[in-house]
Amino acid sequence: MNFRQFLILILSSVLLLAGCRKQPAHDQLVIFHAGSLSVPFAALADIFEQQNPGIKVTAESAGSRLCARKVTELNQRCDILASADYKVISNLVMPDHARFNIQFALNEMVIAYTDKSRYADSIDQKNWPETLLRTDVNIGRSDPDSDPCGYRTLMTIQLAEKHFNKDGLYSALSAKDNYIRPKETDLLALLQAGEIDYIFIYRSVAKQHGLKILFLPDEINLKSSQLSDLYSTASVTLTGTSPGEYIVRLGEPMIYSMTIPTTAENRPAAEKFIELVLSDQGRAIMEANGQPTLAPPIAEGFANLPGNLKNICQPAPESR
Repeated sequence: MNFRQFLILILSSVLLLAGCRKQPAHDQLVIFHAGSLSVPFAALADIFEQQNPGIKVTAESAGSRLCARKVTELNQRCDILASADYKVISNLVMPDHARFNIQFALNEMVIAYTDKSRYADSIDQKNWPETLLRTDVNIGRSDPDSDPCGYRTLMTIQLAEKHFNKDGLYSALSAKDNYIRPKETDLLALLQAGEIDYIFIYRSVAKQHGLKILFLPDEINLKSSQLSDLYSTASVTLTGTSPGEYIVRLGEPMIYSMTIPTTAENRPAAEKFIELVLSDQGRAIMEANGQPTLAPPIAEGFANLPGNLKNICQPAPESR
C-alpha cells in the first residue's frame, strides 16, 4: 500500500466514524408525541433540561398513530411515547412494545377559525353545519389513520347529525375533504393564511394559537365523562396493526396517555420526565395551555410501573 492509498484509507475511516457518531443515549431524551402536545411539552422540556444539566430533550411531533407506528413498525427508538388517545398505545403498542400506559390529560373538540374566515361574523353554535356546507367555504381536518383528531372529527360530525337531527350531515361534511393533513397542527398555517376557513381541532391547540373558537355542545365535543354511552354511538373504521387488518374505534371521552417503550435507551431520564409531567408544576403547564389533567393519573399495566410512578398513579379499572 503506497502513501496515497494509506492516506485515503485513513480519511475514509475518519469520515465513517464521524458519520456514525451520535450523542450517547444517557445524554439525550427522545420523545415521540402527538402534535397537540407540542406547546406544553416544549415548556416542560425547557424545565427538564434546567433540572437535569447535560441531558438534551429531542422531541418529534406527529399524529399519534404515526408516532406509534414509528415504534412498532419502523423500529425507531424513543424514550417516551405520548398519544392524544390512550387507545392508540393500548391497541397498537401494548403489550409487545410497552408494558404500561399512563392516562394523564383531557381535551375537547371545537371548530377553530380566524377573522379571515368566510362568514366569521355570522357563524354560531346553531348554524355552523349550514355554514360549513356552503360551497365557498373550505374546511380542514387531519387524516384519521394517522391522527386521533382526524377520527374524532368524523365522530363529532356523526354526533352532530343526531344532535341537530340533520340527516345526511355526516355524509356531506365528511365528503367535503378540501384539506386533509397528517396531523391537526399541520392545518394551522393554512387557516391563518386564509386558505382554509374552518378546522375541527382540539380546544387546547386553538387556545395556544390564539384562534377564534366555536364551542360545541357536550353531546358532540367528546369532552364529558358522563356521556360515554352517547359518544359510543359514533364509530370510525381505521387501519390495524397488520396490512389488510382494520379496527373499529368507538367514540368516547378524550384521554391522553404516555408510556416508555421497551426499547427505550434512557429509561431513568424518561421516568424523571414523566414525573415532571405528572407533578403539580407539570399539571399547571398543561392546564395553562388549555388542557385539563387527570388527577390522579390512571395506569393500565400498573404492576409494570417503576416504583416512583406507582406512587403517583392509580390502577386502571379491569374493564379498560
